[in-house]
Amino acid sequence: MGDGNTPPLSAAKKNKRARFFNQFQLHLLVLPCVALVIVFCYVPMFGLLMAFQNFRASRGIFGSAFVGLQNFRNLFMSPDVMQVIYNTIIFAVSKIVLLLVIPLTFALLLNEVRHMKYKRFVQTVTYLPHFLSWVILASILKDMLDPSGGIINQALERLFGAQPIFFLGSNRWFRGTVIFTAVWKEFGFSSIVLIAAITGINPELYESAVVDGADRWKRMWHITLPGILPILVVVFILNLTNILNGDFNQIFNLYNPLVYKTGDIIDTFVYRVGLIDLNYSFATAVGLFKSVVSMAVIVIGYGIAYRFANYRIF
Repeated sequence: MGDGNTPPLSAAKKNKRARFFNQFQLHLLVLPCVALVIVFCYVPMFGLLMAFQNFRASRGIFGSAFVGLQNFRNLFMSPDVMQVIYNTIIFAVSKIVLLLVIPLTFALLLNEVRHMKYKRFVQTVTYLPHFLSWVILASILKDMLDPSGGIINQALERLFGAQPIFFLGSNRWFRGTVIFTAVWKEFGFSSIVLIAAITGINPELYESAVVDGADRWKRMWHITLPGILPILVVVFILNLTNILNGDFNQIFNLYNPLVYKTGDIIDTFVYRVGLIDLNYSFATAVGLFKSVVSMAVIVIGYGIAYRFANYRIF
């Protein structure tokens, strides 16, 4: 009851307040994470003002002159930026498609293996590369793909008589090398979700199919694939949000000036222009453009996931 001045609280508000105080300790546990997100993700967004300025470090953000959308005009008029965006999309789309098709194929085939020890061994070996950083893998790949003494070129020469190939220094080979190594590193780990979805399918469906005379391929086509279709849609849509991410760590550790034409992506371009050439305003404009497009794709992706797979984020 109220005291005449304060209106009585509704039952819903009382329950909400009581639930908050009952979970107060959990809120305290989350507080440090929220603080880190605010400090490292939201506070730096103040620097986006540089995208609309002719930023000079000596004058600071408040003293630099505003130039409006001039940096964005330069962005869309620059042939280098258009090539960088094209490279980024090529890398991202290739990885999105291959890291859906290959893990799916691997999960379906591995599901048919009946020898459990062999099955676990294969699964373990395939997802172990995921836990290696690109700094380590890049060093290994550079040695393996070295045109003068790398094991790959030596094998190609002895088996097929091929001339040495400069995989990491040729615009013809660099894209394929990057995409192949990225898929090799991640396909085992990406298949874990699909394998878990397959194990969640009701085994009685397979038993009924066997009674009806369905072989393994028919059971896979008519039971396994439809059973994991919602998960496939969700995985594809979530991967779609990386449409402008080409994996900075991989490209940065593998590329060199010889392959800027086919290997440079938005993130590496922003790094060079902003931190090496000290053109902070233009680099910020490119980064902001990428963020806006990525945000739009995320919203569209979640909408499609909700429509076709009933996926919600809350």
